[in-house]
Amino acid sequence: MTLRNKPTSPMEPVLSPLPRLRRLLVSLLSLILAVSVLSACSTTDALEIAQPQAEPSKYAAIVVDARSGKVLYSEAADQIRYPASLAKMMTLYLLFEALQSRRLSLNSQIPVSANAARQPASKLYLKEGTTIDVDTAIRALVVKSANDVATAVAEHLAGSEAQFARRMTARARTLGMGRTVFTNASGLPDPAMRTTARDMSKLSLALRRDFRQYYSYFKLVSFEYRGKTIRGHNKILGMVSGADGIKTGYIRASGYNLAASVRRNGRSIVAVVMGGKSGSARDAHMAQLLTATFNRSIR
Repeated sequence: MTLRNKPTSPMEPVLSPLPRLRRLLVSLLSLILAVSVLSACSTTDALEIAQPQAEPSKYAAIVVDARSGKVLYSEAADQIRYPASLAKMMTLYLLFEALQSRRLSLNSQIPVSANAARQPASKLYLKEGTTIDVDTAIRALVVKSANDVATAVAEHLAGSEAQFARRMTARARTLGMGRTVFTNASGLPDPAMRTTARDMSKLSLALRRDFRQYYSYFKLVSFEYRGKTIRGHNKILGMVSGADGIKTGYIRASGYNLAASVRRNGRSIVAVVMGGKSGSARDAHMAQLLTATFNRSIR
């Protein structure tokens, strides 16, 4: 005789535990996914900053906690960009190395070649056959972003600007700047020149860490040269409390760039903004990023 299961009443269905378990797992996975998405959200939302006035193809930004290395904000930070005069931070890095190793002193004289003298502005208008001391050269690079000085430094340290640029790129690799290539000491336009906001933040941090005795140069807003006061472009130094550097930059291909450093209330932050439509727009965006970062840290 064939045995059959007792038919189930339509009013009393027998529910297998498998569908319930499946629904429970789906609910748990959905919750985990939601939490992951929230955790991965851009810090742009967390910082509640306004849309930057920048061309999307040129814009990039990053904010880094200088002590922990934690990235607090990031937008297109690994996209290739032009460094413009932020390249001079590496020129200064190699110049500081020469000072630290005592190959040069602050009083050492740097000769000015015809090649250096004919570099386009921004410049000090150095004359071929003259010299400039290292201390003045540093001030001119930081404040004036002088292209003629950058070339003179490069030629003095490496024999030629091309060789110096290779040294710049090599040093970039040792600092973890894997996407940066330098082709000149100034950041003047060259299609082969490239970097990222993240790489520039690494260079900014390295300058602060490796050359504390020279880092104060980046606080300068002006310097005296041949009886004239030459003023700089880094307005963040007067806009944000605790700002202590670092460097501005601009070429048409890059837009307005800025690396900034702020120490306040026991916190230390380095930030990079690239691709601003104007110097004032770039500065306003940087100030907002820095202020929002510090405000969030004290909540």
